[in-house]
Amino acid sequence: MDVLDLARTQFAVTGSLHFLFVVLTLGLAPLVAIMHTRWAMSGKPVHEGMTRFWGQIYVINYALGIVTGLVMEFQFGLSWSGLSHYAGDVFGAPLAMETLVAFFLESTFLGLWIFGWSRLPRWAHLACIWLVTLTAYASAFYIMVANSFLQNPAGAVVRGDRMELTDFGALLTNQTLVFAFPHVIGAGLFTGGMVLVGASAYRLRRRAQEVEFFSRSLRMGVVTAAIGILLTMGFGYAQFAGVPEGKFGSHNVAAAVPLGFMIEFGQLLGLVVLFVMLPMIAILPRARWTHPILIAMTPLPFVLSILGWMAREIGRQPWMIWERLTVADALSPGLTAGMVTTSLIGFGAVLGLLAIVDYVLIARVIRRGPHALDLGATAREEPPTPAMSY
Repeated sequence: MDVLDLARTQFAVTGSLHFLFVVLTLGLAPLVAIMHTRWAMSGKPVHEGMTRFWGQIYVINYALGIVTGLVMEFQFGLSWSGLSHYAGDVFGAPLAMETLVAFFLESTFLGLWIFGWSRLPRWAHLACIWLVTLTAYASAFYIMVANSFLQNPAGAVVRGDRMELTDFGALLTNQTLVFAFPHVIGAGLFTGGMVLVGASAYRLRRRAQEVEFFSRSLRMGVVTAAIGILLTMGFGYAQFAGVPEGKFGSHNVAAAVPLGFMIEFGQLLGLVVLFVMLPMIAILPRARWTHPILIAMTPLPFVLSILGWMAREIGRQPWMIWERLTVADALSPGLTAGMVTTSLIGFGAVLGLLAIVDYVLIARVIRRGPHALDLGATAREEPPTPAMSY
């Protein structure tokens, strides 16, 4: 492989691993906020337990996922300085907004929510998780603004050897953004819903004592997955109205294959969710024979999300910015195969390890169930700390 192929592989590997965290964050954030709202309004312990249990899973995924996002930022400086030089004045603005929103606002509100348990007033504490959700979605919006600019460079003109932003409104209303953003949000909701379904089915299959807890969670997951798959399919098909002719033709098999698999398996999964799981929602918690099937379906939304991302990014090749800048011209000058191979191995190892740790920690929380949770633990629940007696 030459330097260009190595750099493309590196971005594909790190981008795919990072996206696994993103879709779950986007799916779980509103669900935890809704659970917290129910708890704040009703005061019922089951809603508090659901908020703490699913909230702890959200926090684990967010904490590890934000580290993987840092690697993505590094790569633009290390491998793609040609893009920064040519379109940094346009492309950099939404990335800077995403960094501001994700790393400062979202992290701040999440910290207030985590450490404000039993300290903040009830409604102020509730507002924090809704602000976490709002900023998570704002972060995704700005990432999609930047990505949509690469797909369709709207709102900018070429002056000399650089692109300049001339219409900020056109950047925010890009035709490839209008349908792609709700498509990604739908994929996130679908993923978050199916994680609730799979984890709840696992606990019910093991005859957990908290039957009401996981029955509610399973039903909430089915409804969320149904809403998510409808949004994903509806806005997914709507995106084709703005796709340039021949983008996914026979000349670009590498993009057409994942697109085809995503559509076929996505449709099949959508039919199962809408016409099997949703009508059976009342009996699914008691129908133990369905639980192994529901558990096995949990990874599928992640696979479909990666296939969709591959189709969108490979379909743009050989352009970094559609019909403006090629990927080869966007590559940093002076890079050698050894340099990129070293960073590819390093980034791949770190992100792969983070993904494994994320899976292990979440699986451990699910296996343990809603007991001895760290999130929202009061002094009464915390184990006594040994004290020196001399």
